[in-house]
Amino acid sequence: MSWPVTRTRVAYENPWIVVREDEVVRPDGSPGTYGVVELRRPAVFVVALTDADEVVLVTVDRHTVGTSIEVPAGGTDGEDPLVAARRELDEETGLTAGTWRRVGEMSALNGICRAPEVVYLATDLHEVGTAADSAAPGHGDDARSGEQIAEGISAVSRVPVSEVLDMIRRGEITDGETVAALMLALLELGRIA
Repeated sequence: MSWPVTRTRVAYENPWIVVREDEVVRPDGSPGTYGVVELRRPAVFVVALTDADEVVLVTVDRHTVGTSIEVPAGGTDGEDPLVAARRELDEETGLTAGTWRRVGEMSALNGICRAPEVVYLATDLHEVGTAADSAAPGHGDDARSGEQIAEGISAVSRVPVSEVLDMIRRGEITDGETVAALMLALLELGRIA
């Protein structure tokens, strides 16, 4: 079943998204209007797992929802998704990974968005020193990198997998993409049947 588009109008666009309004024919044959947000490039999500079976999480201040606990993530900026995933892990956590596995793809808010996303599992983690070595000038003893400060990342933590699942149950991790990325990684590892 499809939703034929009879007319479309771009309502807003910037370098990252396009918001359009489509005049459509609904599945029941009636006319309708559908608002669509389209990401210009795919996003990447990184489930970074330490040798001690901990997930690396970032606490970030989101303009839309406030404080959010998430896996490292970001836009591909026109890069290959793996290159972008490596960059995001480094910028957001100061870590690099020796092993990368693409564990799935997903779509965010597919009722209103066209937002393709790629999920990676990163293991064999090592500190690269980004956070401590490149602290932004003028931030005193703040050991966060300039990128972490710019993105509103207030903390990077390593949380045992079992505790991460409890955090989801308790509603402490509410970011749907983080929950989905964790699911894909844990399925890949055979941790969820």
